[in-house]
Amino acid sequence: MILERHTFEYQDKVLIEKVKIGTPFMYEAIFQNRGCFIYFKEKGPKLYSAMENIQINGQEAVLLNCGNHFLELLKESENEQVEVIIFHLIPEMLKKLYIKELPKILVKHNTSKPSQVVASNDIITKFIDSLEFYFQNPSLVNNDLLELKIKELILLLIQSKNVASVLELINNLYSTKAVQVKEIIKLHLHSNLTLEELAKLCHLSLSSFKREFKKEFNDSPTNYIISKKLEKAKELLLMTDLSISEIAYEVGFNDPQYFTRIFKKRGGISPSSFRNKTT
Repeated sequence: MILERHTFEYQDKVLIEKVKIGTPFMYEAIFQNRGCFIYFKEKGPKLYSAMENIQINGQEAVLLNCGNHFLELLKESENEQVEVIIFHLIPEMLKKLYIKELPKILVKHNTSKPSQVVASNDIITKFIDSLEFYFQNPSLVNNDLLELKIKELILLLIQSKNVASVLELINNLYSTKAVQVKEIIKLHLHSNLTLEELAKLCHLSLSSFKREFKKEFNDSPTNYIISKKLEKAKELLLMTDLSISEIAYEVGFNDPQYFTRIFKKRGGISPSSFRNKTT
């Protein structure tokens, strides 16, 4: 749930925003023609995208390229609130800022697969903290100042050893990479994502996603994914001391009771009985 939201606009588009969120919270971030830098103050979410399945910590940020992403914040305590600072990296603005050339260090740097998580460091943290003054005094903010803040952010990211991520983001602001259904399913097999959310990560409608899934796996998405989750659950029941609830969450069920029911329905035995029988 979004509790508070403050924004700064640039040419009628939201450029920088501060959002206060109550947990639990699942955010669908769709960036078809822009990138995004998101900084999490108190705690970070789980990030799901076509190429990432990673945990972000508090006082860390993530650079998101074009495409579909899901950010999941789990609830750990009552009345928990998380503050998030977001910079929207708009191609038209970057073209204006770097009309002649990109920073030389970006041009010279060769990249492969980017490391998108921006680890906590004093420079980035102090930069984020400095924005609070402008959120408290919004009348001081104009387009010139916003342009400076975007340039400052990019230069700080470069100096914080995130050159590869910045260059990859800028190179991909104008087109979305083709993704493979098989790769996305493998990456998110044990995530708590719905079929609709998986389809969006594949840039497909739900019906098209089901057709492509059938071609790849010769099975329906629901049957295949549940079967694989239960295979992993059996492995954890045998090899670890995790509780039934912990195993349910670990393999991608958000309801331990449903996990127990489906486990018993498909295997004819409850998870606890399976563990006791085989130990």
